[in-house]
Amino acid sequence: MKKKIFAVILAAVFVLSMAVPAFAAVDEATGTLKFNENGKFTIMNICDIQDTYPMNKTIAQFINEVLQEYKPDLVVLGGDNSVAPYELKENAIKEICDLFVNNETYFTFVFGNHDREQDYTNEELFLMYKLYGGKYCLAYDADPELTGVGTHNLLVYSSDMSKIAYNLYMFDSNQYVEQGYDCVHEDQIEWYKNTSNALKLINNGETVPAMAFQHIIVQDVCEELYFESAVDLGELGLAFDGVSYTYIPNITTLKTGYIFEPTCPGYYNHGQFDAMVETGDIVAIYSGHDHQNSFVVEKDGIDIINTPGCTFHSYGLNINRGARIIELDENDTSTYKTYMATVSQQALKEGSRVTEFGDISEVEAYFAVMLDTWLEFTVQCLATIFSVFNIFG
Repeated sequence: MKKKIFAVILAAVFVLSMAVPAFAAVDEATGTLKFNENGKFTIMNICDIQDTYPMNKTIAQFINEVLQEYKPDLVVLGGDNSVAPYELKENAIKEICDLFVNNETYFTFVFGNHDREQDYTNEELFLMYKLYGGKYCLAYDADPELTGVGTHNLLVYSSDMSKIAYNLYMFDSNQYVEQGYDCVHEDQIEWYKNTSNALKLINNGETVPAMAFQHIIVQDVCEELYFESAVDLGELGLAFDGVSYTYIPNITTLKTGYIFEPTCPGYYNHGQFDAMVETGDIVAIYSGHDHQNSFVVEKDGIDIINTPGCTFHSYGLNINRGARIIELDENDTSTYKTYMATVSQQALKEGSRVTEFGDISEVEAYFAVMLDTWLEFTVQCLATIFSVFNIFG
């Protein structure tokens, strides 16, 4: 009995700790994120702007245009948002925040491995976003004792405000370990499980559906994306915990998209994905980090999704650089719709100014859109053929 009482008290504490930031200056009328009157909620995932100050004019124009066109209810910056040097860092963050403030668009963010390489502390950078984002920046640090900075969640209420309809997790996937990239740590995973259970308790025992966002992709994706190798291939492959993978993609597992560079997950795996499968609330988990990859692959009932880079300052491809759109419907929260709004697509739209700054021409944009369409079609056709004939067993 004491354990049950403690669990209820613990749930109340977690709910209160989440509710305060989630209600903080989100909407003047409702005070919180919610599905609109049509039962829709739109998220825009922008990853790897990875720019200095001033920001590349093409990308700044692109972001302005897609914010005005798609009018997302929330933007999630997926990390590597700025790589400006120390003396320009604050200006760079203000410039990023101004994009959303000027368009009256609410946003949150996670850090990537490059954001924190310019001698500012994580806490100082976080405060800059809060300062310049003002009421439009919904990010908060759910527990300052957790590994990293800025792990948090945002609640999305039903259109009639009668219940919590959805939950959005933001994880700091940290930076580096000696062997490579870092990942989400055990204490963050424990926070996630406690948060999910707390929401379930106040939701009449029903799991609240959720999505997760972080910079570095979960290691578990390799089991679906690549073929295993009987031997360690060294730099020609991937190896984690004694399991080796080739860099040959298994296209039969791709629900949509394609792979143009080796996936770079964290070197260690502390069980984040397994915890999500066990907890049962996550519908999809989104990452950036690998600028040229754009795909959706399912593992154990969860979609693992890579959003390509939205950048001309760092590397990328004209066929897919841009922003990912995610559309939720409160009438069926077990699924969602996602697609890319690319720089090339936007450049060809009437009234767009994306081609004015020299990074991409209308001709380049046209061929990029054609190649993207052809590539997506070809990959899906091959995947279907291989599956039907069981070519990969």
